[in-house]
Amino acid sequence: MSAPSPEPPTLPVTFRPTLTRVVLLSVGVAMFLVITVIALMLERLNAGERASFVFVAALFLGVLALLSRPRVTADDTGVTVVNITRTRRLAWEEILRVNLRSGDPWVFLDLSDGTSMPALGIQPGMAKQQAIRDARSLRSLAETRGAGSDDNSSGG
Repeated sequence: MSAPSPEPPTLPVTFRPTLTRVVLLSVGVAMFLVITVIALMLERLNAGERASFVFVAALFLGVLALLSRPRVTADDTGVTVVNITRTRRLAWEEILRVNLRSGDPWVFLDLSDGTSMPALGIQPGMAKQQAIRDARSLRSLAETRGAGSDDNSSGG
C-alpha cells in the first residue's frame, strides 16, 4: 500500500514500539513481584534459596527490559538506532532507504556502505498502523535530509 510521503515530523522525534514496551515492562515487574513474594512466603527456604529466587526474578526483569529498549531517534544531524544490545549513530547521508515491507518484523535501513541495518524501534508486531506511519515519517525525513530516495519500498 503505497501512499504519498507525509510531511516530515518536527525534530527531534523518537519512534518506539510503545505498546510492546508497556507489555514487556509490565510483565517483567509482575513476574518479579510474584516470584519475590513466593520466595518470601515459602517457609522451608533458607536465606540463600530466597536470594536465588529474587536473583532469577531480577534476571527475567532484566531480559524483558532489554527487549523493551529499542527506539529510533531522529534529530537535525542524523538518526540514533538503539536495538536490544547495540546503539548506532547514523548521519542522514548514510541512510539511502527506509524499508518496512509486508511481513517484515521491523524497519530495515539501507545504508550507503552497502549494508542493511535493522531498526527495531519501528516494528508492526502489536501496532501495525503506528509502525507504518512511523516508517513513512522516517522515510520522509531520510528523503528530505539525506541521500534517501523513494523507489519500491512501500509503507506496509
